[in-house]
Amino acid sequence: MRCGYVTIIGKPNTGKSTLLNTILRHKVSIVSPKPATTRIKVIGIYNSDEGQIIFIDTPGFEEGKNELGKFMLKSIYSSLEETDLILFLIESTGWKEEDEKILEVLKKTDNKKVILGINKIDILKYKEELLPLIDESRKKFNFLEIVPFSALKNKNLDSLIKAIFMHLPESENFYPTDMITNLPLEYHLAEIIREKVLQKTYQEVPHSVAVEIEEMKEGEKNKDILVIRANIIVERENLKSIIIGKNGEMIKNIGKLAREEMEILLGKKVYLELFVKVIEDWRNKIDVFRKFGYGNI
Repeated sequence: MRCGYVTIIGKPNTGKSTLLNTILRHKVSIVSPKPATTRIKVIGIYNSDEGQIIFIDTPGFEEGKNELGKFMLKSIYSSLEETDLILFLIESTGWKEEDEKILEVLKKTDNKKVILGINKIDILKYKEELLPLIDESRKKFNFLEIVPFSALKNKNLDSLIKAIFMHLPESENFYPTDMITNLPLEYHLAEIIREKVLQKTYQEVPHSVAVEIEEMKEGEKNKDILVIRANIIVERENLKSIIIGKNGEMIKNIGKLAREEMEILLGKKVYLELFVKVIEDWRNKIDVFRKFGYGNI
């Protein structure tokens, strides 16, 4: 049996969260085309006859422009030192400047056990296009393995899992085999709502959005219904009106999409109430963003 921690790193939008969700066949990390969607270290646990892989999905490498951003960056660095193996993702279109910066960070860490994953091979017209990229990558760093795959299309992920297990230490499982993630339920539900906000508001609402589950309880008249009250937090008043939308249509759509996903996750009916709250400059207020779960998980 083999078991160990594998930290997934890469620039924003390389498909880290998509990879984790596809491998686990369970959504543990929210996905958005917007960069830096992931804000905490999300643990996803993969179990098989070979053992257990504890994946850590980290925020994308970005300069910390506020206190929350600095916390996110700090969480990445701590993961690199504490993990058994690093899975570094780049895209099949080739090395970018941001990838090179991450590679420089890896060269300075004590942990040199790194597998390079080349994601999004599905966008290439011919597989042969990968060969020059693989050769170039070998010259840049002494990667344990270089594995091309598509997280979105679930292509060649078996090879990636096999490569990971090969380099993990022999050990008994760290977690129960029926456990998939370390996320508290309240945080998971809050993230579902935040994902729908990002999906529906496109470029209008940037990453100044957080979600706080204020109350979660059984229905008073019907115990089979879960009543959830949540606050969508924004930094400015004009963002509040965007999320609410004309005649409240936007927040209704966000609520409908979030509720449907929650009901699938929980296996029961959900009554979801959403409110929009303005907390100016909350990303620079450590006591505030810790209340939303950032820094506590």
